[in-house]
Amino acid sequence: MRVAVVTESFLPRVNGVTNSVCRVLEHLERRGHEALIIAPGPGPEQYAGHRVACVPGIGLPGYSSFVLGLPTKAVERRLRAFEPDVVHLASPVALGAAGAHAARKLGVPSVAVWQTDIAGFARRYGFRGTDRAIWAWLRHVHRLADRTLVPSSASHRQLEEHGFPRLAMWRRGVDSERFHPGHRSEPLRAALAPNGEVMVGYVGRLAGDKRVEMLTSLADVPGVKLVIVGEGPAEQRLRTLLPQALFLGFLDGRRLSQAYACLDVFVHTGADETYCQAVQEAMASGVPVVAPASGGPLDLVEPERTGLLFAPDSRAELRAAVARLVQDADLRARWGAAGRAAVEHRTWNAVNDQLLDHYQEVCRARVQFGGAAIPIAGPRPGAAAGPGAAAA
Repeated sequence: MRVAVVTESFLPRVNGVTNSVCRVLEHLERRGHEALIIAPGPGPEQYAGHRVACVPGIGLPGYSSFVLGLPTKAVERRLRAFEPDVVHLASPVALGAAGAHAARKLGVPSVAVWQTDIAGFARRYGFRGTDRAIWAWLRHVHRLADRTLVPSSASHRQLEEHGFPRLAMWRRGVDSERFHPGHRSEPLRAALAPNGEVMVGYVGRLAGDKRVEMLTSLADVPGVKLVIVGEGPAEQRLRTLLPQALFLGFLDGRRLSQAYACLDVFVHTGADETYCQAVQEAMASGVPVVAPASGGPLDLVEPERTGLLFAPDSRAELRAAVARLVQDADLRARWGAAGRAAVEHRTWNAVNDQLLDHYQEVCRARVQFGGAAIPIAGPRPGAAAGPGAAAA
């Protein structure tokens, strides 16, 4: 199969969209498929043996590390030359919209992947009154696709309410060997918390849309060492607000695995997460989770079993949830083990085989109907869809 992946974000920029696209490309290579990546530049020439075609991009004002790909005619030219069997649209907005229009023009089926709540993102950055226009544009883009894949039941409900057609579930996998309690390092813990404090940590982008300023409610919880992993435009302000916290910067590889496993409690603050891979990685690392009762974490965190959920805007509930876990080591151990058991079977191989099933289904439907663009029904939210469904 020849798969063209049109993505709004790719290496060297690291975020949820990039990470999931990389896992898909690696899986395509393992299964013997050929891919072309169309992404904002600058970037690598290839990844996992697949060619990368970069298009011009511009940094967003106030967030230059986020590069928006320009929807030029080069997208259609690249797709026409590659002759894909299917087009994968990763979090389509601008570049992805060009990919969706080009796929429709060329008669190639496309699968759009919902990964970012753009309307929520805009609200967090002060763009009030834009919701209606944003949702209208995104609905237009996704209507061009043969199927839209959503990562959580909350996202499914949200898109259904906004009139998005042909929705199906496709969750995210986790590397349960890379993220494992066995990476816990007592020497590292002793270095980070020399007085034996309970380590409470956040891992992710330090940005306004992640609402990281809510971490300030944990600044003076007794017996806690607050550890923050990541970088972003809100970092300097957060350092000022939390002078006693440990800022470890951007981590990857073994250093990230150890950082997760060394935590006693994982905290997430973002309320607009379509899935929240960081929560799943913390659970795989055997760490109990405190997260907002909103979006993706609703599917991931089982209250009173793998962690706690708090009202998204309540700093008091966030603080109380963390304080409860800080005071009870046995509870942390039980919930951490339960979290690990809940996600360790969700391998990337399983969920990406399910993605291949979605590709094949939209391709078969196009053949059956003579290449015409037709409505293609997706499975019900939570329903089985292919061999990877049980693991998703």
